[in-house]
Amino acid sequence: MDVLIHLFVGLHIIGIAALLGGFLTQMKAMGDGTARFGPAMLHGALTMLVTGVILVGLNQADDQSVNNIKIGVKLAVLIVILGLVYVKRDEEKVEKGLFGLVGALTLVNIFIAVLWT
Repeated sequence: MDVLIHLFVGLHIIGIAALLGGFLTQMKAMGDGTARFGPAMLHGALTMLVTGVILVGLNQADDQSVNNIKIGVKLAVLIVILGLVYVKRDEEKVEKGLFGLVGALTLVNIFIAVLWT
């Protein structure tokens, strides 16, 4: 079971890397006002959602404790990110504030995962 959990943790990290990487590659464009949500950001957020749900299930099946409040907060933040990216995915330009909000929420989600023990 540990190997399976570690596999999905790795996939979860790849999802956050795609989301954050997609944001970071658009930072200059954000300054110019031409940033857009790329497919990597949408797919990264979806990967995080699917692998996160699977990880919760695997950890509970393995009788490990799961902090449901932490998972709920992370899920809420991710749903906001996913909603914004999904709705604005086809637009040529995304407003600076909205694009920056997705980046900030992504960082918040990372720090919740790492610092909330």
